[in-house]
Amino acid sequence: MDTKLFESAWTGNVDDLNMLLRETPLVLHTISVDSGENPLHIASAAGHTSYVREILRLRPEYAKELNKDGFSPLHMAAANGHVEVVRELLNVDRKLGCIEGRDNKTPLHFAAMKGRVDVIGEMFSCCAECIEGVTVQKETCLHLTVMNIQFGAIKVMVQWILERQKEDLLNLKDEQGNTILHLATWKKQRHASEQSVFVSYQAMRWLDDFSVLFQVIELLLGCGTTSSGLLEVNAVNQCGLTALDVLQMFPSEAGDREIAEALQRAGAVRARDLSTSPFPSYASSNGIINQPETRPRCQWLTDNVVEYFKFKKDRDSPSEARSALLVIAVLVATATFQVGLNPPGGTRQDDNIYSPNRNNRTSLSQAGKSIMGTNNGISFALFVVFNSLGFSMSPFMINILTSKFPLQLELQICIIALFFTYNTAMGTIAPRGLSFFTFLITTVFSTITPLVIRLVKRIIKVVKQLVTGICQKMKTLD
Repeated sequence: MDTKLFESAWTGNVDDLNMLLRETPLVLHTISVDSGENPLHIASAAGHTSYVREILRLRPEYAKELNKDGFSPLHMAAANGHVEVVRELLNVDRKLGCIEGRDNKTPLHFAAMKGRVDVIGEMFSCCAECIEGVTVQKETCLHLTVMNIQFGAIKVMVQWILERQKEDLLNLKDEQGNTILHLATWKKQRHASEQSVFVSYQAMRWLDDFSVLFQVIELLLGCGTTSSGLLEVNAVNQCGLTALDVLQMFPSEAGDREIAEALQRAGAVRARDLSTSPFPSYASSNGIINQPETRPRCQWLTDNVVEYFKFKKDRDSPSEARSALLVIAVLVATATFQVGLNPPGGTRQDDNIYSPNRNNRTSLSQAGKSIMGTNNGISFALFVVFNSLGFSMSPFMINILTSKFPLQLELQICIIALFFTYNTAMGTIAPRGLSFFTFLITTVFSTITPLVIRLVKRIIKVVKQLVTGICQKMKTLD
């Protein structure tokens, strides 16, 4: 983006914009070609209403553009609480309130997360249907408001929902089957546990958050939704838990009794007490319904936890996955390098080892050699193979994950130096009889391992394609 155009948008100076347009009439027409952000993004984030109004008059289509981070101008204005800017943008097109950005989040989602009550009211009046938007994780604006402990925002939303008889929104579930009541009780438990660990300013802040969560729960239970049956207080999430289960799962003694009583007055029960339990029931010989065994239930919960933490392309960003992989690769490199320098059993500190020939009591140089290697060569050989395998793959991963990073040459020099340092250390501690084997493993084997793995992955891919093709042919013949 042109520097002068950027400065005028950041300062909100309309005169500078008009002067720039006189000097370069096509500046607003070429900006989209070489930049992922237009001046409307900047002015909206800064809250310059007059500048936004002028840009919308000249290029109204800018209001629909997403920047490189997946945010529209309305996303930025809503998140920062600029009500006037939000109003100007919605006047251009009321459907902008439903525009989806990164992770399918709408401007209302960001206003809810930040607790921008005025912005929420403005968006409800201009684009009521935006409240039905859900993120990639199937979270509504109500979920995000509770997760970010914004009592004012949740209060406005609940009242608006009740006035317009859209009570079904109160019972919507996220990807894990949690309603807003689940999240409110879970956040309360989390803050109560943190409160017992942290002190000083942070403790006071969490105490404030806890009181807000308490108000949220009271609001949800006391707004008339439970008495009229509009709020499902016994909704069960994918882990087979009701809101009361979540509350009692980790007792904190910080308001638990009051909340539990409020939930029970609203008709809340434990999942095991529900007649429509998500787990199969078994009838005993005396006709009493028994709950399923603990093992199947625990296995079911474990499977859901594994599913929850799996990487999903539509949910998890590549940058976050890369950061996590970098951390893992560095940890593996550190662990394998450290255990290579200090093998199991340690190393010998002296040369008090003699040849077995009694007539020639010559001392063998064993200082610094692995004790495990001198006592059990097979165990040491296996140790060298698998430790070198783990170590060689970690620098390879680091090199891939840091591709095209700044200071790339310097980083590669560090990786190569680390690789040869490891080889030297392993060769030094290896006993005489295993020194050549250790050299082959730490240099040749470690170097070709990434190439072998690539070849194996290609072979597996080809085999899968062949098996799939054969299965399809067999189905066709049948």
